Amino acid sequence: MDVESRVKALMNEAEIYQTQGLLDEAKEKYDDATTLIRVSDELEDRETWLSTVSEKITTLGGDFAKLKQAARQPELSPKVQDLIKDLFSSPAEQDQDTAKLEGAIALAKFGQLERALADFKELIKKDSLRVAAAKNILRVHIVNEAFDEAVAQYDDWLSSDIVFTSQQFESIRIFLQSILDRKRVDKRLQTVITPTDAAAVVKQVDAEPDEGHEEEDFLDITFLGLTIYKGPLEGRVMEFDVNFQRGNIVSIIVSGRDKELVDTLEVGDKFPDLECSSVFAVFMASGVIAEKMRIDSGSKRGDFRVDIRIASA
Repeated sequence: MDVESRVKALMNEAEIYQTQGLLDEAKEKYDDATTLIRVSDELEDRETWLSTVSEKITTLGGDFAKLKQAARQPELSPKVQDLIKDLFSSPAEQDQDTAKLEGAIALAKFGQLERALADFKELIKKDSLRVAAAKNILRVHIVNEAFDEAVAQYDDWLSSDIVFTSQQFESIRIFLQSILDRKRVDKRLQTVITPTDAAAVVKQVDAEPDEGHEEEDFLDITFLGLTIYKGPLEGRVMEFDVNFQRGNIVSIIVSGRDKELVDTLEVGDKFPDLECSSVFAVFMASGVIAEKMRIDSGSKRGDFRVDIRIASA
């Protein structure tokens, strides 16, 4: 195939990706075409070709902007969001503030991140829920890959009038720092704790979890490794960030584009050798899929949320 045909083929592939909404893939093909044009001595009128590809990339940039804006638009009305909160909290069995926390986590799981973030920020004012609300605020930023915002939020808390104890701050710092390190984000968070207090934090959370623990007694899990035991992916280890956690229930996001994996994972599936990464250590546990649900709104629309109940190995 001559150079001109190869360039046309790349541009055709890019246009197909673009029509399917696969914008990252389209951009990669346009970039490949640009590189091929620049390095080729055989192609006539290279500047015209480069101008054509540049126009295509400009159009693609507009599609990126539209997609980003659409992702920010809340697709569920406040009334429906309130219904989700009511359905997935248990005020009869919990105090009102804890029920609000359950409701905010439910909103986040359904992709309503802006509303969830606002609710978490209100709950951080409550003494008993301060740490849980803070960590969930950070999780929302991480889900959005807004790492700078997560760091800025942590820094704001250092100088705010919200009263965290030094050990609470250290727990939050270790939680966020472990995620940043795994994501290879080159940020070092300021600490306000003494070595003695730091040791106390480690001792407090460095314990093997069990199914009866409440949220604040259960290790913060940031990453999961699932070994698939059936279907076309049998034997493969799939790795996932933990997007949200409530006690021993963790939520992961599975891309809707990964149809084989989406079809393989089913409610009730058991994982006897689940690799869990906490803020302090990697440990093996067992787990079972408690829920799988397609996300129909928000920035993760089209993906699937999978909730896994963690138990001791």
